[in-house]
Amino acid sequence: MKITVQKYGGTSVADVDRIKNVARRVIKSKKPGEGLIVVVSAMGDTTDELIELAARINPDPSEREMDQLISTGEQISSALLAMAIEHDGAKAVSLNANQVGIQTDDSHTKARIFKIDPRKMFEELERDRIVVVAGFQGINIKKDITTLGRGGSDTTAVALAAVLNADSCEIYTDVDGVYTADPRIVPEAVKIEKICYDEMLELASLGTKVIQNRAVEFAKKFNVVLHVRSSFNEEPGTLVIEEVADMSMEKVVIRGVSLNQEEAKLTITLVPDKPGIAARIFKSIAGANINVDMIIQNVSAKGFTDVSFTVPRPDLAKTRTLLEKIAAEIGAGEVNVEEKIAKVSIVGVGMKSHPGVAATMFETLAREKINIMMISTSEIKISCVVRSEDGDRAARALHRAFELDREEE
Repeated sequence: MKITVQKYGGTSVADVDRIKNVARRVIKSKKPGEGLIVVVSAMGDTTDELIELAARINPDPSEREMDQLISTGEQISSALLAMAIEHDGAKAVSLNANQVGIQTDDSHTKARIFKIDPRKMFEELERDRIVVVAGFQGINIKKDITTLGRGGSDTTAVALAAVLNADSCEIYTDVDGVYTADPRIVPEAVKIEKICYDEMLELASLGTKVIQNRAVEFAKKFNVVLHVRSSFNEEPGTLVIEEVADMSMEKVVIRGVSLNQEEAKLTITLVPDKPGIAARIFKSIAGANINVDMIIQNVSAKGFTDVSFTVPRPDLAKTRTLLEKIAAEIGAGEVNVEEKIAKVSIVGVGMKSHPGVAATMFETLAREKINIMMISTSEIKISCVVRSEDGDRAARALHRAFELDREEE
């Protein structure tokens, strides 16, 4: 059986009219004899509203109870969409994570999928039902509900596409594809017709919000073809695929500019410059399930050094508390926090074979009188931390400097 997986984001199912619109699209796309799995996010701002509600009850709730709470949004939207599909004359059934068999580890709010049992989905597909799955959630070995982190419905969809050996996975959102930059910040941004997994993974991890980076990891690992498109029109979107001939490194140097305004920088001062100290610091942070991004260690002076790194802003309070405890244990100085930062990045497989890309980036920011606080590089990306107030201007300047406003040939 040919199977397609579709995923609809929160804006696509934000209210009754939009749910009905999705139902019509889903029914129209259902082909006789083919299977269709639809994964949905919570309606609109439901997850944020539930988080705010929890904070009014308990400013520091357990992560287990938060997962119990915020996972309800997807169950509501999946049931409502199934009802809308049935009202329009097609057969549908909604399933939650337990029914789908999405098994995860115990990392509440950031769980990782390790196994999916597809038998229930295949049973429903054989009955010619459209299967509507609550995204974002899983079940751990204790049968507790877990959630997959912000944007986790994308990961649900790609994981299901992988285990079902689906022909494609369509990610429907409120934009009509992946752009060379965020069009709200860079009006000249151009939609990208095709992009390879590595470039998309870098853009997603660096702040491009079209698709969750873990979903791209799944797609690359299991060779799932992704099609990112809008749920509000019929236009083709962006294909995320393996690198092909017309995406050669000789043709495109830089694929896109990404801006992330949702990280914070921490510095632990006067760290004893001894073997094992850095490992102790970052092992403790990793043990708290906190993802560290950019890291800089200053040159040692008189046996001490400063260590700076960035983390997602939602993890800032937990990281600061942990870091202050570590500083006291190792005899370091104080912990400084800087929240008003932005990370601007350029991404492209072409930079591996084109010298001078970094120089162009740094010269561009210098002309704009934008100070660089931190730098991180890989084979296909360069990231700079700048002041938050300079982030938008930096993104626009880099987009111009690398001539990304030109339509793809």
